[in-house]
Amino acid sequence: MEDESLAELFWGVARRLRHQSHESLQPFGITPGQARALGVLAKHGTMRPSGLSEHLLIAPRSATEVVDGLQERGMVERLPDPNDRRATLLRLTASGAATAERIRAERGAQGERFFAALPERDRAELARILAALRVSPIT
Repeated sequence: MEDESLAELFWGVARRLRHQSHESLQPFGITPGQARALGVLAKHGTMRPSGLSEHLLIAPRSATEVVDGLQERGMVERLPDPNDRRATLLRLTASGAATAERIRAERGAQGERFFAALPERDRAELARILAALRVSPIT
């Protein structure tokens, strides 16, 4: 551990979390990208596909593919935009909203289990540090 840089340690933990996250999505039959899209729509509500791609930080074409997969599973529906007949809106179905909530709950429980190895004081300090890093500018 002494030979590993802070960044290497961080990425090692991130890989473990990502692996656990992928495993937790298997029962839902969706990809991590689709899970993220469900989460965005659950949090922000109905939006245009361009808004979803902005939230996900992906190209609009990639967002279309994500939405296509969710629509095929009955989790998202496309609706005409009442303010612009050329535009489309995306909205979670009842099934999509329920799945988004189940994923959120499972990931929360999974995170609790993962970080349970740390004493409460260390978890609070780690949360403070990560929150600071999330908003700090990259130079």
